[in-house]
Amino acid sequence: MNDFLHKLPQFVNHHLALSALFVILLLAVIVTYVAVLFRKYKELTPAALTMLINRESPLMIDLSARADFEKMHIPGAKHVAMSQFDPENKDLAKAKDLPVVVMDKDGRGNSAKAAPRLVKAGFGKVYVLGGGVLGWHAAQLPVAKGAK
Repeated sequence: MNDFLHKLPQFVNHHLALSALFVILLLAVIVTYVAVLFRKYKELTPAALTMLINRESPLMIDLSARADFEKMHIPGAKHVAMSQFDPENKDLAKAKDLPVVVMDKDGRGNSAKAAPRLVKAGFGKVYVLGGGVLGWHAAQLPVAKGAK
């Protein structure tokens, strides 16, 4: 360890670009991790969503494309097109006290955009399904097909 510390300044001097890239990547990882810790919504695993469904009966909103929703969705999820998604909607506003879970096909698209909008609209318990409906299906949990 002592030898490593003596050679580190020499390595940094000889590989300045590589060392700078390492520092930039390290800072990016730290900033991303801190941002995840302080956001006001949580990401759920399929197992955690199952527990939430069994304990609190959350409102589940699927923001997948209509065709993807009809192919496969979580039983009890309501389909809402992202273009129609409005957290200020009077019907949705009635559910501000309920846990709300937003999801999409793969967990990387519309759900990540919708969750902060729900938080901003005053919803207290907002969750995103990590991995989306595909993650739910990959966990071998039940899925429904069709428009409802």
